Amino acid sequence: MIEKERITKETEIQVKLELYGSGNANINTGVGFFDHMLEAFAKHAHIDLEIYCKGDTHIDDHHSVEDVGIVLGQALKEAIYPVAQIERFGNATVVMDEASVTCDIDLSNRAFLVFEMPIGGKVGNFDVELVEEFFRAFAFNLPLTLHLIYNRGRNKHHIIEAAFKALAVALRRAVTKNENAGIPSTKGVL
Repeated sequence: MIEKERITKETEIQVKLELYGSGNANINTGVGFFDHMLEAFAKHAHIDLEIYCKGDTHIDDHHSVEDVGIVLGQALKEAIYPVAQIERFGNATVVMDEASVTCDIDLSNRAFLVFEMPIGGKVGNFDVELVEEFFRAFAFNLPLTLHLIYNRGRNKHHIIEAAFKALAVALRRAVTKNENAGIPSTKGVL
């Protein structure tokens, strides 16, 4: 079990995770839609995940969403690196009704984000532009190379949820154990 904490003037966050879990989640960020996305992520990544965040949501949800991305990325960094005897690469396309999103990742220990997703507007009270902030914080604190590509769809809830689930499945595939992989790099180190 990996445990991480971050306390700032804007947020207080605790994350506990078990990389090879069963998808159990206990999420309380104070941002309902975001909780739903993180629960879907844990379920489909097969990660046991507990997240608590007390943030300055009286201002808006930005700090809570971004800082959870930071701490979750840091916890996964501790659970995954140094990379050895896993597949390293993962990808998935997830559909939710009319929506389709593709995620490709490389557990490269190098941070990069390609985010080709429609942003803007709201889902309930949730600002859709915060989705990119979460994925950037997550990718740069893990670190990993993360490509999220919108294929189609109209419903913002479906599009965002497909993105979180696609990341989950891609990550689950990338951390699949493979004893023959050794260090999965021609450089001999990641």
